[in-house]
Amino acid sequence: MPDNHLMEREIEIAVVRALEEDLGEDGDVTSKATIGPGLTVRAEIIVKSPGVIAGLAVAKRTFAYLDDALEFNAFFDDGAAVEAGTRIAEVSGDALAVLAGERTALNFLQHLSGIATEAAKYTKALEGTGVDLLDTRKTTPGLRYLEKYAARTGGARNHRFGLFDQILIKDNHIGVTRDIEEAVRKARDAYPSLVVEVEAETLDEVRAAVEARADIVLLDNMDTTLLRAAVGLIGDRALKEASGGITLANIADVAATGVDRISVGAITQAAKPLDISLEVVG
Repeated sequence: MPDNHLMEREIEIAVVRALEEDLGEDGDVTSKATIGPGLTVRAEIIVKSPGVIAGLAVAKRTFAYLDDALEFNAFFDDGAAVEAGTRIAEVSGDALAVLAGERTALNFLQHLSGIATEAAKYTKALEGTGVDLLDTRKTTPGLRYLEKYAARTGGARNHRFGLFDQILIKDNHIGVTRDIEEAVRKARDAYPSLVVEVEAETLDEVRAAVEARADIVLLDNMDTTLLRAAVGLIGDRALKEASGGITLANIADVAATGVDRISVGAITQAAKPLDISLEVVG
């Protein structure tokens, strides 16, 4: 999990990149042509469908980057569940700056709130099971830290952040090495402080991963019958993680097989943006 300083850096990078993409060299030519300088406005940011809010700090930084004199007031904290029609923030100041930042700020808010909302749905489906919900590396290139933050905001835990912070021996690694036990041994020798997880698609692979003393066995694309068998085979010798083909409709059944955690790529990969708008009111 990144520290606050790193999150601030990631927000800054994402905001600058997004504004440069939107404004180009000439800026908001429509607003500059039709409004001109010197006018001030007050605008409300309103959620138009129910969901969980994430990304208010990113929206605030977007407006501040354009004009640090703008006033941005959030009425909720990230993680708040709100109903349709809720005012979640207000921004006021120079009209050109507010309008220049509108779409970028909303894009971040809608996208990150959509992820938080999706994570909250899956988290709710797991209530009372004792099973942890995890995200994956299926994220938008360049936005991983923000998207994983949004997943946490919705109640998920973060899986590894990248290829650098945990060993995960997947099917393609096994396809090259042909030997799970040897792959685990080499991984521990090379990076003794890192957790070692092994992906398994069959009971033979599960058995090999356990015998190799993997810390976590990733049970990939198994139906509930096979999952139960794999869980029984592993026992308490490793953490048991289910992944692949997980939906809101079947996640409770997957949890009931006895796994310890479930990773769901759809949290970040398929989340629908939350409907949020900015409306000038004065």
